[in-house]
Amino acid sequence: MRLKFLLRPGWIGLIVLVVVFSSLCFTLLAPWQFRRNEENQAQNDAITQSFHAPPRPLAEVLPGGKAPDQRTEWSRVTFRGHYLPQAEVLGWQRTVQGEPAFEVLTPFRLDDGTSLLVDRGYVRPVNGTHAPAYDPPPPREGTLTARIRADEQDSKHRPLFEHDGHRWAYAVNSQTVGQGSGVALRPGYFALVEGQPGVLGALPLPQLDSGPFFSYALQWIAFGIMAIAGVGYLVYAELRPEEQAGAVRKPRRMSVAEAVAEDERREREELERRAAERE
Repeated sequence: MRLKFLLRPGWIGLIVLVVVFSSLCFTLLAPWQFRRNEENQAQNDAITQSFHAPPRPLAEVLPGGKAPDQRTEWSRVTFRGHYLPQAEVLGWQRTVQGEPAFEVLTPFRLDDGTSLLVDRGYVRPVNGTHAPAYDPPPPREGTLTARIRADEQDSKHRPLFEHDGHRWAYAVNSQTVGQGSGVALRPGYFALVEGQPGVLGALPLPQLDSGPFFSYALQWIAFGIMAIAGVGYLVYAELRPEEQAGAVRKPRRMSVAEAVAEDERREREELERRAAERE
């Protein structure tokens, strides 16, 4: 059996490895990159749409305290109420436009009695890890326009901490801020746009970039195909010497001229033998 060599332990291990790797490429790695590309494209579409769509009341976009999702994030909404400066928190070790920053997070009480988390923007640190002096939020009631943002997640689930006379959060998360400040907050947070009461340095929108995810997905598919093709070539290379050896052992067929010459040679040898016997 010509393929019997595939039953050797080395070949079995190689084939299993290639099958596992190619399966991961086709079923896990490439689809994962395709999903990331779709999510990135959805974010770009939402940001682009928010440039042109007018702000809508919060109750229409997220009724009943609904949490933001991929469809509603980045939408501009309006809501009315007043700030709760006593529950203010700063976002720790942020980066805005490539430079260190702190984000000022202030709970906001709506007219219906519920509260949400407003991101008033950013300030630059002084002396490394100290917050600078910045303007407090206005004490009067007002209407704000902000962009909906989904809560960030801290993988370590760290609570608020005290530093430099302020409360700090490792991630912009309404549940963490609510638990640490004692104010019940609805899911998500709301980043103020330019010109709003209480805004500091309004957070810039992320750049609209398609990203490398689609090309990465194609690369994983190519890697899976190349692995299978590589095993196929190794099998062919293993079989080729056997084919060449078989070709050497197989007797060569003579042409008609060669057969006639061989018959003549035999007749001549027979005549010479008989002549030698007569002598």
